[in-house]
Amino acid sequence: MDTHTLLLIVQYDGGRFSGWQRQAETRTVQGEIESTLTRITGEAVPVAGAGRTDTGVHAIGQGASIKLPKRWTASAIRRALNALLPDDIWIAESHEMVPNFHARFSATARRYGYLVGTDEAAKSPFRRRYEWSVPYPINGEALVEESAVLLGEHTFRAFAVIRTAPIGDDHRCIIREARWTRHEGRWEFEIEANRFLHHMVRFLVGTLIDVGQGRRPRGTIARLLTAPDNLDTSSLAPSRGLTLRRVFYPSDLYLPQS
Repeated sequence: MDTHTLLLIVQYDGGRFSGWQRQAETRTVQGEIESTLTRITGEAVPVAGAGRTDTGVHAIGQGASIKLPKRWTASAIRRALNALLPDDIWIAESHEMVPNFHARFSATARRYGYLVGTDEAAKSPFRRRYEWSVPYPINGEALVEESAVLLGEHTFRAFAVIRTAPIGDDHRCIIREARWTRHEGRWEFEIEANRFLHHMVRFLVGTLIDVGQGRRPRGTIARLLTAPDNLDTSSLAPSRGLTLRRVFYPSDLYLPQS
């Protein structure tokens, strides 16, 4: 059967999912999309994601690749999916791609955002699902100073779950952007890199907030970038504040829209 490769840009509220990756006994984003594609096409359609977001993590720009018969255009499959998917998943965009495109292996960078609520209203049910409510003052100058050290290429063994990377992996990542922005009632962290290790952003945010609140000294991030393991790293920031915002792909992988 003549098929083509499509990219779906997926948005989801991660609160009721056990992460992205398909699991036999629990509800996942990949599992919901694959089962919906089976309802639409009558066939099993594997879905490859750009990243395996964890339980509770959200996305507004997750990339997912599928192969379908050409009778299913990018726009047609987007409409069909959005008509049947549960209300905590939405396909924001769909694109026809070159045949060998893969949502994970073709990606050149990813961008995550993390929200830290600092006012009383951060405990509201309309915010606490998407923010980490932090009750004590944060030194913004310390956040900015510590985050600047992340830029460039570094080894992130201190900010990854031990033994989750492949054997021989050097744990090196190239950070293109790492910045904090102050908003009314919250701080927003944005980080972009060529790759991310398991729990890397949440380890970083947890440690940065500890520095910002004076529980750890300035210079902690620089010191941990030379550490051989994560034994002196702060606890993980909660998953609910983390959102996968965008996955970057080379422009020449997109085919003209028909």
